Amino acid sequence: MNYGKNEVARKLQRSSSKAQKVASKLVLWLVKLVLVLFTVGIILSVSLGYGIFKGIIDAAPEIDVASIEPSGYATMVYDSKGNLTETLVKSGSNRLEATYEELPQCLIDAFVAIEDSRFWSHHGVDLRSMIRAAVGILTNNPAGGGSTLTQQLIKNNIFAGGNEDSFGEKLERKLQEQYLALQLEKIMDKEIILKNYLNTINLGNNTLGVKSAAKRYFGKDVSDLTLSEATVIAGITQNPTKYNPLSEKGQKNNEEKRRVILQYMYEQGKISKEDQEEALADDVYSRIQNVDLVTQESQNPYSYFTDELTEQVMTALQEKLGYTESQASNLLYAGGLSIYTTQDPDLQAIVDEEVNNPDNYDVVYYSVDYRLSIQHEDETVTNYSDETMKTYYRTDLGQTSYDGLFKTKEEADAAIAAYKSAMTKEGDTVLGEVVYYILQPQVSFVLMDQHTGYVKAVNGGRGTKEISLSLNRATNTLRQPGSTFKVLTAFAPALDTCGATLSTVYYDAPYTVGQKTFRNWYAKKGYMGYSTIRDGIVYSMNIVAVRCMMETVTPQLGVEYARNFGITSLTETDYNAATALGGITKGVSNLELTGAYAAIANGGIYTKPVFFTKILDHNGKVLLENEPQTKRVLKDSTAFLLTDALAESMESSRMYASPGVSLNSTSVPANIPGMSNAGKSGTTTSNVDIWFVGYTPYYTAGIWSGCDDNQKISAIGSSTSYHKRIWKQIMARAHEGLADTGFPVPDSIETASVCRKSGMLPNPGVCEADPRGSAVYTEYFAKGTVPTQVCDHHVAITVCGESGGLPTEFCPLESRHSRTVLVTPEGESGGTDDSRYAMPGPCTVHTQSAVVLPSENETAAPDNETVPETTAPFIPSSPLDDIYIPVGPGYM
Repeated sequence: MNYGKNEVARKLQRSSSKAQKVASKLVLWLVKLVLVLFTVGIILSVSLGYGIFKGIIDAAPEIDVASIEPSGYATMVYDSKGNLTETLVKSGSNRLEATYEELPQCLIDAFVAIEDSRFWSHHGVDLRSMIRAAVGILTNNPAGGGSTLTQQLIKNNIFAGGNEDSFGEKLERKLQEQYLALQLEKIMDKEIILKNYLNTINLGNNTLGVKSAAKRYFGKDVSDLTLSEATVIAGITQNPTKYNPLSEKGQKNNEEKRRVILQYMYEQGKISKEDQEEALADDVYSRIQNVDLVTQESQNPYSYFTDELTEQVMTALQEKLGYTESQASNLLYAGGLSIYTTQDPDLQAIVDEEVNNPDNYDVVYYSVDYRLSIQHEDETVTNYSDETMKTYYRTDLGQTSYDGLFKTKEEADAAIAAYKSAMTKEGDTVLGEVVYYILQPQVSFVLMDQHTGYVKAVNGGRGTKEISLSLNRATNTLRQPGSTFKVLTAFAPALDTCGATLSTVYYDAPYTVGQKTFRNWYAKKGYMGYSTIRDGIVYSMNIVAVRCMMETVTPQLGVEYARNFGITSLTETDYNAATALGGITKGVSNLELTGAYAAIANGGIYTKPVFFTKILDHNGKVLLENEPQTKRVLKDSTAFLLTDALAESMESSRMYASPGVSLNSTSVPANIPGMSNAGKSGTTTSNVDIWFVGYTPYYTAGIWSGCDDNQKISAIGSSTSYHKRIWKQIMARAHEGLADTGFPVPDSIETASVCRKSGMLPNPGVCEADPRGSAVYTEYFAKGTVPTQVCDHHVAITVCGESGGLPTEFCPLESRHSRTVLVTPEGESGGTDDSRYAMPGPCTVHTQSAVVLPSENETAAPDNETVPETTAPFIPSSPLDDIYIPVGPGYM
């Protein structure tokens, strides 16, 4: 073996060359591995990124025309003539929708200039704006955002305005937003996108959309905005707080932004230099207003008509369209509906004027709704009301006569101050107090067209209406209806179902049912005896109504008829005699009572009162057509018979009775000159509630009056007929220029002569000979109901001329004569006007003991000498008095 120096060197060289090769191979292998891993990493990263991107895109919300439209629109209410009467809004929903045609070009150009100058040319995403925005962020010199108007619309309406919690969430939303923007511009025109954007944006101070902004800041419609006004509004959107034109600092910032917008508009060729300079010179901020549609509602509360309208619409949306109560409320106040109502603005104005005319009332009083909240030293809080105020005066001070009524506001203030002082102790803090002064007596009025069921006008109370959805005495307050109920529960079913006629008689005399004895409102005038249903209506006779219900109808049938007439407040406890007089458990609303009489006026067809005809959604599509709900509740013949009797009650007439007995028709003060009318008054015990409900060939109207806390009308020094005069004045004005067409007689009606004391055919020569004058009159009948029997209440008898009694064998023949008398019911107690002419007893003058035979020197009286004729004993009537005395649960 060679161990020489050279050989060793060669071996080392060979060894080194082999290691180098191995090392080179290893390096090459490592490089390849790195390249493979890098390539794989890139592929994996791209795949992962694509997967993430695809996942983000796939997770993007669905987009369609409906989902991109803004929400939270105010609802508009229109009267029957198309006038805007109310705007129904709530916080966050005072958006007024503008069509593209309403948007002035200057407003469109202003927003495009400052927000998205290439809006009309890009396809939803603007790369130039995105690059510009990115450069601005990197250089810390922002030059505007990269979002287009299309993206902003999607952000507001699909992503609820953005505001994500993390960068990742924001990036995800941005990617989806850009993708959806590209998709949206494929299915929606640019003009619609811009319209939706301008209807969506927040323009400060709870103002949504440019139409609302025009109303709030300039008090005008968006279509009337000038260039300078349009740029003020366009300047708000980027930062509604910073550029708020209502604050001093906000105005300065808005002015700077407005200058930028005008410059951009000039540079983009949208306005001329002259336009720019003119707009800059305009003192536009001096015209700024603050008309908040939400607070404006609280300052100008909804009318009584609208109060009821909202309830009617809520019910319809739930019952007819299946919405929940919450959904219906959101749709009503934030759905941008257009509600077309039946309200007639001219008739409503007449009603409001007359109800609030102080000359229409005999007295003026005030009640107070007083609320007081006090925090005591121990930090407990006590809330006081007008009810606790009454308790204080009546119980604590012993002023039992305190009724809560004051002749002046100053008098009320003094009472409040004394009460507040008594309730406030040392160390107490008054947290708040509020007082409303309420005129008394109060009134409600409902006016409707009986042919359509359309409610034309509603007034729920006199005086200033303080808040929306307040006490509505016309629609949701129940009061005792008094004698207006006689027609619905007694006379209508008697005529319609039970075979009675207007000439059917009931005996007006003291009448007891169970433990209750009924009397008439005209108690001092006595009782009338046989009286017809027509009499019962015209003169509002309590006994006739009660006997009609109890002897002919039954309370169950009477209640059933009232319910068919639309009265919903009756209960099973109302199956009793008092219901005939309106003495019911809960009372009735004016709206329902007026609707019931409208059914009579409409020939027996009931129509549920209608407040709106149709509702459109915010796109103008019909959401709901309000078809009237009708049903026949009376035969047309019954409706006419009631109408004819109710018409007579409004004419001046005196009941058939003895001389000196003056019982007059009850509704004369309401009679409208030159127009056919029919109606019925109603007054409850002690004049607490007074009513009149009546109709003409055109309209039906009901008026109620009384004090909110049931103080007696007569006790406060007022008459009980002022409400009839108000009814007359309203209806007279409502019918100006209308022809009197009268109440047509249907083919189902015929006439016949009958006796008013029996309701039967007259007994010839007998009924005409009633001592008070002929009892025969002509009456209307439903065909087939004319009586066939002859009167058996009038009887012709022979009486003794001296005593008026039935002749005895001792009565001289020459003193006897014929006379018509009445057969009164057996067992009836108490004297009546008829009992004066009842069948007499035997003569008490000519008896056996009274006969004196002539002496031998005396002769009988010559044949030509007769004893003077006398009449039956006269029973004096009760003291006559023209004052109506209230008795019983309902009268007049």
